[in-house]
Amino acid sequence: MTSAASPRAVAEPTLDRLRDTGGMSTGDALRLERPADGVVRLTLARPDKRNALSVALRDEISDALDALADDDTVRAAIVTGEGSTFCAGFDLSEFTVDDAEFQQRLWASSDRYHRTVLCFPLPIIAAVNGPALAGGFDLAVMCDIRVAADTAVFAHPENRFGDVVYGPLHALVGGSIARDLCLTGRRIDAAEAHAMRIVSRVVAVEEVAAVALDMAVQIAAAPREVSMRTKAKALRAAGVDPAAPTLSL
Repeated sequence: MTSAASPRAVAEPTLDRLRDTGGMSTGDALRLERPADGVVRLTLARPDKRNALSVALRDEISDALDALADDDTVRAAIVTGEGSTFCAGFDLSEFTVDDAEFQQRLWASSDRYHRTVLCFPLPIIAAVNGPALAGGFDLAVMCDIRVAADTAVFAHPENRFGDVVYGPLHALVGGSIARDLCLTGRRIDAAEAHAMRIVSRVVAVEEVAAVALDMAVQIAAAPREVSMRTKAKALRAAGVDPAAPTLSL
């Protein structure tokens, strides 16, 4: 396994939501690190909320990815979660906020977030360190490669009360599996996800970060321009529509 360099601070002056903390950069709910040359790791940092995707967290992810896309030193990215959960999906408490302006912002944030993650021009690896549910499942699927802990589970429980993001999963594994999981909402473990080719590798939970980093280092060994061209081909082949709103995916 390739050894990684020591983490160093991300120096992105355009990331207004992120503040330097000496060794890494953070927002209120997102932590960024550079664990190896050309590699940036984004960690969802709301473990008390199972890393639920609030408006604030979605905006921090979008801001970070927009800035990293313009950083010529970045060649690969990793997304993971703090604690024992990768991501439990959208923060449902925000859907009950009785404020029309906030609800408008909620959906605008959602549309921008999905577009930004799906269309990020460089390879992204999801280091799925635990359950990936609802929008957390979507986040993993919107990445290019998924490494899952043996403790990970995947499901779309939101099909009981709202729309499911279908398109990215269909593009990844085809209609048969995507319809199965999106229509039933059933939970699958990491082994079944691997059999379905949703994840590339299943490893012990304590190995997820290292394995994902090793893969990112391999990607970062290629010229940035080559990886960007390959990623663009992948997006075209998947039929990704950058203008599609969340509820159309």
